[in-house]
Amino acid sequence: MHLDDVLKNLPALLAALFVAILFIQSGLDKVIDWKGNLGWLNGHFSKSFLAPTVPVLLATITVMEIATGITALAGIVYFLIAGSTSVIFWAGVLGALSITALFFGQRIAKDYTGAAVLVPYFILVLMLIWLSSPFARS
Repeated sequence: MHLDDVLKNLPALLAALFVAILFIQSGLDKVIDWKGNLGWLNGHFSKSFLAPTVPVLLATITVMEIATGITALAGIVYFLIAGSTSVIFWAGVLGALSITALFFGQRIAKDYTGAAVLVPYFILVLMLIWLSSPFARS
């Protein structure tokens, strides 16, 4: 691995590091404070059609977030070993799907402020996908 390769891909690597920290912390917070998160979400979705599915949805989003963060971290390591951003690309895709799921929930719960807070993170993961796309490079 040459320094030039790292510098050329520095925006993707830094975005991947940010995504790794963001999603691992968020996922682990849900694991560590499962009961608190579940209680809050039960109240948050109590008046929506999602109310009966909150425990399953919380488990799903927790797995998605941790998978996104670990994939981003693995992508950085893979880049340093193999010189490819392909794993980082898939971390971005997982992140976009995770944030889309969260955004859907916030909109259903009519928490428009909470939904709006997710937009910068969504833009970040879209940029990560674009910066690391193996399909965009020649």
